[in-house]
Amino acid sequence: MSDIEKPINFIQEVINTDLEAGTVKKVITRFPPEPNGYLHIGHAKSICVNFGIAEQYGGGCNLRFDDTNPEKEDEEYVNAIIEDVRWLGFQWQGNICYASNYFEQLYAWAQYLINAGSAYICELNANEMREYRGTLTEAGKNSPYRDRPATESLALLEQMKVGEIDEGTMTLRAKIDMASPNINMRDPVMYRIKKISHQRTADKWNIYPSYDFAHGQEDAIEAVSHSICTLEFAANRPLYEWFVANLPLPSRPRQYEFGRLNLNYTITSKRKLKQLVDEGHVAGWDDPRMPTISGLRRRGVSAQSIRDFCDSLAVAKTDGVVDMAQFEHFIRDDLNNNGRRAMCVLNPLLVTLSNCEQDEEFTVPGHPSRDDLGERKLPFGAQIYIDRNDFSEDTSLARKKFKRLVMGDYVRLRGAYIIRADDLVRDASGEIIEIIGSLVPDTVGQDAPEGIRPRGVIHWVSASQSADCKVKLYDRLFNKAAPDTGEESFLEHINPDSLNIIEGCKAEIGLADAVAGDHYQFEREGYFTRDSDSDTLVFNCTIGLRDNWKS
Repeated sequence: MSDIEKPINFIQEVINTDLEAGTVKKVITRFPPEPNGYLHIGHAKSICVNFGIAEQYGGGCNLRFDDTNPEKEDEEYVNAIIEDVRWLGFQWQGNICYASNYFEQLYAWAQYLINAGSAYICELNANEMREYRGTLTEAGKNSPYRDRPATESLALLEQMKVGEIDEGTMTLRAKIDMASPNINMRDPVMYRIKKISHQRTADKWNIYPSYDFAHGQEDAIEAVSHSICTLEFAANRPLYEWFVANLPLPSRPRQYEFGRLNLNYTITSKRKLKQLVDEGHVAGWDDPRMPTISGLRRRGVSAQSIRDFCDSLAVAKTDGVVDMAQFEHFIRDDLNNNGRRAMCVLNPLLVTLSNCEQDEEFTVPGHPSRDDLGERKLPFGAQIYIDRNDFSEDTSLARKKFKRLVMGDYVRLRGAYIIRADDLVRDASGEIIEIIGSLVPDTVGQDAPEGIRPRGVIHWVSASQSADCKVKLYDRLFNKAAPDTGEESFLEHINPDSLNIIEGCKAEIGLADAVAGDHYQFEREGYFTRDSDSDTLVFNCTIGLRDNWKS
């Protein structure tokens, strides 16, 4: 289906209406992550929606960091987010924006609301504020400080700002409606005291704005026309609109919400992902088992497959859970089309070909249907490695059941000769350590001679000219479709077999120069990329050739 034929979503309908009515001249969106962790696959959908909408309408998308909570934020996260957005193939308009760029203006607007009688300094502590707020079925009650004179609130706010007031003793609250059925409107906190150094403003501020107070005003400063959020912010929209209506802003942005991406067998809470990292359940934010964009990148998932997956999802007003198999379909499809072919023997067994008289080199395609991916050279000699699982002593095995090498029978080597297994060499314990075999002459690229019928085709590498490597096989991090439901901790559903490290693997020699980020299909094994976090030759399995997961 072409882009023209795709049905438009409700956000596009809104934008089309705004453009036709002339209420919007240029479509400006924004992606506003808080730098308190790495981005994950759920953020990828938001990135694709916000940047994609801007691209579609010839507008722009701002990358803005909501750095209003220095207690949990770090420059490491800022840099990781920038890298992720750029790697996904998107470019923000202008310079990167930060909430901290607007701290002076936000403070001035806070003073404006106090002077207008719409904000006040409250001295209720956190527990008292919770009691006064009421419940979903009971109205709240006014703070005893709600009618504090503006001059007094202004003076106290300044004292809070310069660090003269202790943390937890005062907040600045908007004066809205303590009986509102929407708890977010019951005099929400605009500023709280946090005597913590900020990664960009250092120790200049001792108070920091809440996200709800900063969000809409940042949008207004940046002339955002359509502030597109995920559905959990729907209840915050009336507050967003209240601030927009009650402040002298340079523009009047609007907020719209769509369903977030929820993927089964996955956790996307940044707090819980951080817990996995901090407690050592994974090797870091970019562990290839993590649903973070950096983890997916290190695992070998391409940016294009993530974008294609996100673009396939509905932009709707409801939440839903997407099956992991749907995401994996896009990964496989992309890698099948774009991954270079290669051979790697994970469990090597030596084969000596008694009648091989000279070394050779075969030329094979880099991809069976992509001439642009070139060719590769395969050295061949008297000794090769095949996978131990591709050999059996059991001569009674039916050909339909075991299409590999059997004693006294034939098999074809991928891109090379037909060979036969003639004899075995065992160690003192009786384990097979070598196959003595023979090759059938003139069978490279040729049909088998009359009377010889190979069982199948297997992969191999040269014993003398191969690359020693390690392979990491990954499975889903959780073995429960909804690991974050139920009374038990999500940690109890960590899959103990999510990582299997195989040492002593043998790869075709050309893979010695493999680059992290390049994609390979190891024939009959899966799709792999070189690990970016290792000085030695290590390959991460991106995904298997087919879905073997049993729910």
